[in-house]
Amino acid sequence: MGSTSMDSGTIRWGIVGTGMMALEHVANIQLLGGGTITAIADPVPACLDRAEKAIGHAVARFPDAAALAASGLCDAVVVASPNFTHRAVLGPLMDAGLHILCEKPLATTLEDAKAVAAAVKGYDKTFWTAMEYRFMPPVTEFVSHIHAGKVGTLQMLSIREHRFPFLVKVGDWNRFSVNSGGTMVEKCCHFFDLMRHVIQAEPVRVYCSGAMDVNHKDERYDGKTPDIIDNSYTVVDFANGVRAMLDLCMFADGAEQQEEILATGDKARLDVLIPAGDIIHSPRVGFMNPKQATRWHVETPADALAAGQHHGSTFFQHRHFAAAVRGSGPVIVTADDGMRAVAIGLAAEISAKEHRAVTMAELGL
Repeated sequence: MGSTSMDSGTIRWGIVGTGMMALEHVANIQLLGGGTITAIADPVPACLDRAEKAIGHAVARFPDAAALAASGLCDAVVVASPNFTHRAVLGPLMDAGLHILCEKPLATTLEDAKAVAAAVKGYDKTFWTAMEYRFMPPVTEFVSHIHAGKVGTLQMLSIREHRFPFLVKVGDWNRFSVNSGGTMVEKCCHFFDLMRHVIQAEPVRVYCSGAMDVNHKDERYDGKTPDIIDNSYTVVDFANGVRAMLDLCMFADGAEQQEEILATGDKARLDVLIPAGDIIHSPRVGFMNPKQATRWHVETPADALAAGQHHGSTFFQHRHFAAAVRGSGPVIVTADDGMRAVAIGLAAEISAKEHRAVTMAELGL
């Protein structure tokens, strides 16, 4: 790329796709400091207008990623365009040698996800798959305790997300699995990535029971009914013998906790609650003996909480990404991580549709 403003430590940011998640990235880039947003790309002028207003200063505007990539105005780019566009969008950005933070899911098909991961193996710039749940401060501490042996030998991991339905997107693209990859890819790749991160092994088998039972049933788009799962149970068996479960409900927006994650080992159980931000450690005590659970709170800075909808995680992810871009930190979530999370999600989608367990070997993994 030659000499850039990064030589003095300032990152010139581009944003591809200027919908709701892009605005969260804008807020956190500005909160982080050390950079400036110089260019945005989106085919919808109203979205560009909204993003430029959020940025608070004039930026170069482009109709697509290729034009932004060719402008020479950016060092690093956030890809927040619709899921099904990712593979096509990433091509020109990588050709231009830009540092890339690509929103989850990496792609909507395993073919595309594998192709991106393969291309990144020879890429000499930073490529990062955005997985916000790893970077929520309470979850980060929770995982560190598991890896330090707080539960003994981990045997079971349970993740519950009871939340609100999918939000409205431009063109309603997220109402159809062909565009999003399906709920188990679009929404749940976060959790499948977290399973791999916590368990530190690869999955071998996935079973998912799920359907669209409540949400979107009365909606029609060009005469078509949405086909996205709104509740499911998914069990994942890992190669090291650990089993994990995801309990998803997208019509439980009144639940006190949106996420509850439980890790159980042979010595203790550890829970983390979001948005409470609490961790609970419950050692084994034997039958009828007094409980010895301890509970503590993990504080998340108020400004990070206010800058998005992911419990402060987007800020901390950007801090780590910026360090990787400057060569002072590692890439924590790789394209391969992104591909494997997509693969588990696709296995769950197949399982739910065909009412059977799906092995990862069927998907070539």
